[in-house]
Amino acid sequence: MKLELTSGLADDMRSMIQFKVAMGYSEKTYTHHCKTLDRFCNDNYPDTTELTEDIALGWLQVHQGEVKVLHHRASFIRTLSKYIKSTERNAYVLPNKFIPPQKPYTPYILSDKELTVLFSVVDEYPNNYRLDMLQPALFSTLFRLIYTCGLRPGEGRNLLCKNVNLSTGEVLITATKNHKERVVVMSGDMNELAKRYLRLRNNVHPDSPYFFPSKKGVPYSIKMLCWHFRNFIAMANPDMGKKMLPSIRIYDLRHRFATTVMLKWIDERSDLYSMLPYLSTYMGHAKLSQTAYYIHLLPENLKNSQGIDWKAMGELIPEVTTWKE
Repeated sequence: MKLELTSGLADDMRSMIQFKVAMGYSEKTYTHHCKTLDRFCNDNYPDTTELTEDIALGWLQVHQGEVKVLHHRASFIRTLSKYIKSTERNAYVLPNKFIPPQKPYTPYILSDKELTVLFSVVDEYPNNYRLDMLQPALFSTLFRLIYTCGLRPGEGRNLLCKNVNLSTGEVLITATKNHKERVVVMSGDMNELAKRYLRLRNNVHPDSPYFFPSKKGVPYSIKMLCWHFRNFIAMANPDMGKKMLPSIRIYDLRHRFATTVMLKWIDERSDLYSMLPYLSTYMGHAKLSQTAYYIHLLPENLKNSQGIDWKAMGELIPEVTTWKE
């Protein structure tokens, strides 16, 4: 992809992207911010070739509708500044925690009953709106795969057919957050559901390389997938108004997977401390502390479980805090 940039920082941004791609990161992670920064520089600092404090802070101004991307912008501008500094050129580096962190999201752990009702609603999804005939089966299979294998939503929706082995139940996950491939294994029931789905999928979209293609043969956008999921949550709670609905995200299916595995180990009186690395590897976490975080979500009556070495866990589990200046 040729990135059309014309500002004084164009060469720096293109070089940074080349470097990041060589390190295994996706070009798409940076292109949008490069384009907006490029326009900002052309409009306000057309003759400047150095990333100055005025440019960095000016570009970070929060305009209407941009509040949600502020943290992404801050991360991008720091990454670009550090790259430029690494080439022994001057650049203003945004201080750490210049932007206060967002309030930590508290995962919603669905109960067994809530899961049953949710998947019943998904399975009964009516296809009477001239939608892709594959859609009902796709949602039933995709959301179950995310839950039963503990996938990130993006890992599920971007899954390639060539990376799914239904003979062994193995799934190669490549579109990962940390750019590190891993293999997960489906349960027997999940594998059978995937086989039935694949037969229908091959009839509807035989030429798409994606396991879960949209009507156009490409992956669903995360925005559209979340829209459907929120509708399913509303359908599963018909007595609640939309403002009263629990805040449940697709990602919470992954959270439920992690806590379910831990609860199983605790019931078996396994040493959770020694088992945690297995779960961390399976879920694709970069740090063991990211997996240990799920201990916070376990029921209070498990705090005294013999399966948890709290002294050891205390060194691993990150505290959920809000940074203050």
